[in-house]
Amino acid sequence: MRVACLRACALLLILVTAALGRDARADAFGDALAGFARDSYADTIAAVEKLSALGDPRAAPVLRALAEGNLYVRKSDQAVVVAREDGGKTEAAEAATGRPVGAFKADEFDKVRVNNRVRAAVQAALGTFDLVHPDARTRIAAARALFRSPDAKNIPLLEKSLEAEADAAVRAEKELALAASRVLSDKAQVRLEGVARLKTAATPEARNLLLRVAGEAEKGSALHAAATDAIASMDSQIRLARNAEIFFQGLSLGSVLLLAAIGLAITFGVMGVINMAHGEMVMLGAYTTFVVQQAVRAWVPELMEVSVLIAVPVAFLVSGAVGIGLERGAIRHLYGRPIETLLMTWGVSMILQQAVRVAFGSTNREVTSPSWMSGTMEIASGIALTQNRVVIILFGLIVFGLVVLVTKKTWFGLQMRAVTQNRAMAASMGIRTGRVDAMTFGLGSGIAGMAGVALAQIDNVSPNLGQGYIVDSFMVVVFGGVGNLLGLLLGSSILGVVNKFLEPFAGAVLGKIFVLVAIIVFIQFRPRGLFALKGRAAEA
Repeated sequence: MRVACLRACALLLILVTAALGRDARADAFGDALAGFARDSYADTIAAVEKLSALGDPRAAPVLRALAEGNLYVRKSDQAVVVAREDGGKTEAAEAATGRPVGAFKADEFDKVRVNNRVRAAVQAALGTFDLVHPDARTRIAAARALFRSPDAKNIPLLEKSLEAEADAAVRAEKELALAASRVLSDKAQVRLEGVARLKTAATPEARNLLLRVAGEAEKGSALHAAATDAIASMDSQIRLARNAEIFFQGLSLGSVLLLAAIGLAITFGVMGVINMAHGEMVMLGAYTTFVVQQAVRAWVPELMEVSVLIAVPVAFLVSGAVGIGLERGAIRHLYGRPIETLLMTWGVSMILQQAVRVAFGSTNREVTSPSWMSGTMEIASGIALTQNRVVIILFGLIVFGLVVLVTKKTWFGLQMRAVTQNRAMAASMGIRTGRVDAMTFGLGSGIAGMAGVALAQIDNVSPNLGQGYIVDSFMVVVFGGVGNLLGLLLGSSILGVVNKFLEPFAGAVLGKIFVLVAIIVFIQFRPRGLFALKGRAAEA
């Protein structure tokens, strides 16, 4: 009997303690919410910090509502309310109890005001809840939020979450956030550990944090020396990463120039025609991409992710057909008359531009990039590459490889090379040079159309699209060597990289001028470019 009484008393004590604990947590949660009722940014930040420290799961929805601008205070009783619009109706509930408040009338509520300091505090607070989220991307976002808003109070939380973290990518982000919080600790050894880890980050945010540490530390101290050394090391890494990004941007520009110039190099090298309408072939390829996407969106929307791939052969056929028509209809009557050919193709370019304006209007047209070409990819710390540029580089190399195969391994390529090297001899051997000219012009124009598909992903689709690349294309052809594909590849890459390295110092316009002057000087010593054609006609 006595044992039964003791057990009953113990059970009653446990229940009472649990109830008191719940009441205490409820009171603490209510006290933290009360801070939002005060019309002060400092009180709002204090309320955010209190909610974060409680670890109450009800706090996360409240903080998210504050970040989204959906947190209100009822004027009648100062109750904090979360309101959200759903289906045209605003639904509101008390933050403390979750009870609906009935009809939401805007004049009965005051929105909780936020500024940048409040937003930063909310992001940091939400990070403490999301550090243990099941989704790895959410945990990474939480760690980055804590890295941007470091606080020594986050050290125990981050250390605890690191103990259970198995994902290597998430763990690296949490370690950086922990290091950022450690450098703000009041313990010297902890701050030194944070500095040592931040040294490997090589990001502007980490550098700014180390500058803050170096400025606060006593000169001559171990902390000041460590922070200064870390900043110097980080500056070197940042410069290296920046140069790597500029080099990649140069290769990206080079791939664009390669795509725009490869068709021009073929026609100019085989036929000797200065085609000023080549840029409009690029423009036609871009507009073909727009038309294909509109058709896919209207008839087979499930294929939108591959609409760009569908547009590649279509653009090749459209631009190639226009090129063959131009050669057969006008250019073949002007062979051997370069000035008249230049003026005629310039006039054709004006006609094509105006035709596109009549058909599509003069405003830019939107071409949607698929998800696999959107976003960035980080290949190393501080080096991020845009995916659309990476795809364009690969596309340019694929097109270049296909052109090499066509010219080196096919009967048409053999005839084209024969006409390039000695037209009269090729004609005497039975090669129909007129047919080769038409097919060559069609091939060059078709490749220009494929270039338009790629350019539509990174540039505005407008009637003037091709005009921005025609001069650069001619520079690439002259610099690399007329009719030489290897020279074209190297020339486009070199000009693209040099342009991008000059831009930070001279600007885009002056950079192009310097490149043009350099090419003029270069062709004084090598008039035939980097790689000159072989053959009697080429040497004549």
